[in-house]
Amino acid sequence: MTITQPDLSVFETLESEVRSYCRGWPTVFDRALGSRMYDEDGHEYLDFFAGAGSLNYGHNNAVLKRALIDYLERDGVTHGLDMSTTAKRRFLETFQNLVLRPRDLPYKVMFPGPTGTNAVESALKLARKVKGREAIVSFTNAFHGMSLGSLAVTGNAFKRAGAGIPLVHGTPMPFDNYFDGKVEDFLWFERLLEDQGSGLNQPAAVIVETVQGEGGINVARPEWLRALADLCERQDMLLIVDDIQMGCGRTGAFFSFEEAGITPDIVTVSKSISGYGLPMSLCLFKPELDVWEPGEHNGTFRGNNPAFVTATAALETYWADGSAMEKQTRARGEQIEQQLISITEENLADIREYRGRGLVWGMEFHDKERATRIARRAFELGLLIETSGPESEVVKLLPALTITPDELDEGLKILARAVRETV
Repeated sequence: MTITQPDLSVFETLESEVRSYCRGWPTVFDRALGSRMYDEDGHEYLDFFAGAGSLNYGHNNAVLKRALIDYLERDGVTHGLDMSTTAKRRFLETFQNLVLRPRDLPYKVMFPGPTGTNAVESALKLARKVKGREAIVSFTNAFHGMSLGSLAVTGNAFKRAGAGIPLVHGTPMPFDNYFDGKVEDFLWFERLLEDQGSGLNQPAAVIVETVQGEGGINVARPEWLRALADLCERQDMLLIVDDIQMGCGRTGAFFSFEEAGITPDIVTVSKSISGYGLPMSLCLFKPELDVWEPGEHNGTFRGNNPAFVTATAALETYWADGSAMEKQTRARGEQIEQQLISITEENLADIREYRGRGLVWGMEFHDKERATRIARRAFELGLLIETSGPESEVVKLLPALTITPDELDEGLKILARAVRETV
C-alpha cells in the first residue's frame, strides 16, 4: 500500500505531547465502518484494535446507528445528569432482562461517570465505605485506569510515575502464573493476611482482571479465580472484578468471570457497554453493599442518554437469544489461535508465547522491541494492531466481535507477513 504523507501539522504543533496512539498510526482517519477504517486519502485499514475494546460491535454498526439517529431526531434527552429518562429506563429494564436475570446476578446498577476509571474509583470508594478499611489489594501487571485511585492499584511503573504524588493504600500481589507455576497460588498473600507481624493492613477488597489486557494478555485460570473468590470470602474481603475491557462478550460470555463460576461482590463495566464507542460505564454491586447516601458519589456526565440508547440496541441485537454471540466469539477465537500456532511454529526462536481467550490474544516476543516494529509494519500493510505489556513486548489482537471469518483471515495473514518481514 502506498501512503502519502498526511498533513499532521496541527496535531504536532497544537495538541499535547501526551498523545500516543496517533504516533503509531501516522495518518488522519476520516471514516469507519464495521471492521475497517479509512483515512482522508482513501487508504483502507483492517481494524484489530476496536477502539481499545470499546467497539465490540464494529464501527458505525447499522442497527445501533439507526437507534441513535431516531432518538436524536425526535429530540430525545441528550444530557440529563442522573435524572430519570425513558432512555435510562429502557436500558435498565433491558440490562436486567437480558444480562442480569439469565445469569442469576442480583446486582444493583450505578452510573458513576462516563469512563472506566470512574467506575473503578466508585468501586474502590464503595468497598472502603462498606468495610471501613483503606487497603486494597491488586495484582502485578494490573491496569485499572489513570486517575489517582485507579493508578494506586495499577502496576505499570511508567503510568504510576505520572501521578506525581505517592500512590497509597494499594498493595500488589502476584497474578496467576507470575512465578511460572513454581509457587503455590496465594501462598504469599494468605501468609501475610494471617501473620500479625506482616505489616499488611486488613484489605477492604481485592481488585482483579480475569485477563490483563494492558498488562500483556495475561489470562487467569478459572481455578485461580475460584481460589481467589474463596480467599476473599474467608478473609472478609470484597472481590472486585474489573471487566472494563474484557466484559461485554470479549472473552465469550457477557462477563469474563462467568467461565470461572464466581459471583464478584462488585463489577466494573465500561468500554463496549454503550456498543457504539460512546462514553458510558457501570459499577455493579450486590444489593447489601448499596450503602451510598444520595449524591455521595456523582458526576455531571453520569447520565449519557445517547449511550443508553445504543447500549439497549446492542443488548437486544446481540444478547437476546443467550448464546449465539458467545459461540461465535469462541469460534473466531479458535480461528485466531490456529493462525497464531502457525506463526509461532514459523518463528520458534523469536516468539516466547501466545495466549488469549475469546477475541483477545497476544504474542510475546523475546526481543521486547520486536512487537512495536511488527505493529508499525502491520500499519504499513493496512492492519491496525497495538502492543501491550510492561515493556510493550506483546502484540495485542482485539478485533470486533462482529468481524467476519474472511476479514479475520485477511488480518491474520497480514500479521504473519509483518512478523516475517520484521527482525
